[in-house]
Amino acid sequence: MPRHKAAVAVFTMLALASCTTDKPPAAQSSAPAADASQSAAQTGQGSGTGEQSKFFVQADFDAQLAMRSQTAQGPTDKPWEQAIAPQMIDTAKFKKDGPYHLCFSNAAVNNPWRQVGWKTMQAEAGLHKEIKKFTALDAEGKDDKQISDIAELQAKGCDALIISPNTTATLTPAVTAACEKVPVIVFDRGVETDCPVTFIKPIGGYAFGADAAEFLVEKVPAGGKVLALRILPGVDVLETRWSAAKVVFDKSKVQVVGVEFTDGDAAKTKSIVSDYIQRHGKIDGVWMDAGATAVAAIEAFEDAGLPVPPINGEDQQDFLQKWKDANLTAVAPTYPTYQWRTPIIAALKILKGEEVPKAWNLPQPKVTSENLSTYLKPNMPPLHYALCGCEDLPGFPENWGGKKS
Repeated sequence: MPRHKAAVAVFTMLALASCTTDKPPAAQSSAPAADASQSAAQTGQGSGTGEQSKFFVQADFDAQLAMRSQTAQGPTDKPWEQAIAPQMIDTAKFKKDGPYHLCFSNAAVNNPWRQVGWKTMQAEAGLHKEIKKFTALDAEGKDDKQISDIAELQAKGCDALIISPNTTATLTPAVTAACEKVPVIVFDRGVETDCPVTFIKPIGGYAFGADAAEFLVEKVPAGGKVLALRILPGVDVLETRWSAAKVVFDKSKVQVVGVEFTDGDAAKTKSIVSDYIQRHGKIDGVWMDAGATAVAAIEAFEDAGLPVPPINGEDQQDFLQKWKDANLTAVAPTYPTYQWRTPIIAALKILKGEEVPKAWNLPQPKVTSENLSTYLKPNMPPLHYALCGCEDLPGFPENWGGKKS
């Protein structure tokens, strides 16, 4: 994700795909990005992975990979309330009597992940009688609209403002300005300021990217050809996913033969994979920074009459079903949609003067062949995300497009 001020180096940014991008911000941490990439990747010359991203922060990379093996604190059956290595902060200055008016500036609902998350957030808000009003504005994937939305919400008498930024650097000034007027909770995607009361995210993009790349390095033979598929440049969590994968690939003996942007489009993904199959004759592994188009990549191999090589996707049901049906060699790192419940819980804690983590790092499970059956839910639609954390919410599964078993 992006660069932060030194005090917030632990805020490793996140986000699923957005329709707009930021240019990478200038380095602000104690180690320049170039030095960090040298340290992590040992230059990686000739690896086919190109230059390390300017979003790369060595300390954040190290911290996220370490968090993968740390035990989260909190209710074992409610991962959206858990936190990994939390540093709690006092929120007494924000305490006020309810009922409350919560506001939400949403980057977009322009992909299935965000749609599942938004339904989950609304259901969570509905659980709390102390919320008298919940006002949400959708930025439709546009930075300028979200900047306007945040200003509009500040004039509506919000007791707390939840923000999922569309992009990282561009939204930072608007978030900073909002912090001066109302307690702000940022989640999903980050910004380059530590002014929000809390920043909520799963472990982060580095962990996602490394999980997928480590799997491929294990499964692809030395010298094997790996195709890396990305969505967009300049979105913090996607940049860190690729940054981590680059570190892993540069230290391995696999050959990255291409790094291509798909725009998250299934047809474009399939076309790119088909082109690489024709060009190289054989692709031995596919790495993806987001799994929404993983099935399209798989279909390119099937159409060519070739076995599907080791591949990563996400916890989207169509991929999980394909994985099972075709007995694929696969893994699915996740960016759990249950994180959409946490900002509502955090906002209420803050308004009640209760402590919250400054950096609220949620668990980030991984779907493997051993636990695939746990996450595959045949009664849910193809674009549903398994880690919604919504099974105990009113209206499940119908409100999420599913059918009762």
